[in-house]
Amino acid sequence: MANDRAATATKPPALTFGKTEREDHPWEIQLVRHPDRAESAQFRAAKDVTHKILREMGRTELPYGPGPYEMHHGGSLWVKTSGGWRMYRARVGIEWSMQFCADPAKVDRLRQEAADLVAAFPDTLPALDALGYKRARKLLETPITDAKGVAAWTDSLFNACVPLTTGNHQGILPKAAGEHHYPWPVKGADYIRYDDFNLWVTLPDGTHAGVAPVAARGSGDGHLRIVHARHGTPAGDALAKAQRRRQMAVLPPDSPMALEAFHQQIAPGARSASGRPRARGGHGATRRTG
Repeated sequence: MANDRAATATKPPALTFGKTEREDHPWEIQLVRHPDRAESAQFRAAKDVTHKILREMGRTELPYGPGPYEMHHGGSLWVKTSGGWRMYRARVGIEWSMQFCADPAKVDRLRQEAADLVAAFPDTLPALDALGYKRARKLLETPITDAKGVAAWTDSLFNACVPLTTGNHQGILPKAAGEHHYPWPVKGADYIRYDDFNLWVTLPDGTHAGVAPVAARGSGDGHLRIVHARHGTPAGDALAKAQRRRQMAVLPPDSPMALEAFHQQIAPGARSASGRPRARGGHGATRRTG
């Protein structure tokens, strides 16, 4: 009887026809005009020296391809090596808006890690001095203890100058997948994938998913693994379920998504992404799905 009473007590009330039901605390969001954001002197100096560095680099050495660039606050650790300029990613990048929740002690750890890296490349600071970025040494040597120090680091060469195109920076599919909107473990593949593999495909509900082959190139296997899908969509729910079970969410090779991902690698009109290799035009290379 106790269980019956509990069930009765928690049973939702019956709806009355014509009655309006609403939450006591409705969800609300306001879209407001972004306040004008003046560029700090730190950011102007960092951008200026980054463009000078990029002009010194060969086309194949550019970290994310040719511009035009927007500077992404993504943890940009620039160093001068024996082979020229190189950019490494910091353990964490601080987006401009996130500085206002940043703990100075944690940001100071990023400073220390950057200083350790730069110390391993002793040509870096003299080269930055020569390019007019004379504040680098002070930035690396000054402990970060307050909001002012966090702000200076956030807009510095060692955080604010990952050179990306507009699409790679803030783009939205279907045009481009920007780092601000798509998870880095998936988005990062945009910079290392084969040019004839489509990382992003359109799902039946009109949303987009990040995908990857399940086997090495040349295997002939056209199955496709979903590695990112929008939360709350059928594909997103399936991916979450697969991850909870330590499994993969895999699309068959004859699915429209697999055909889209591999369409540059398979014969025109093919009904499956699996199959025999075919010769690619232009360069005479023999390619195969995977």
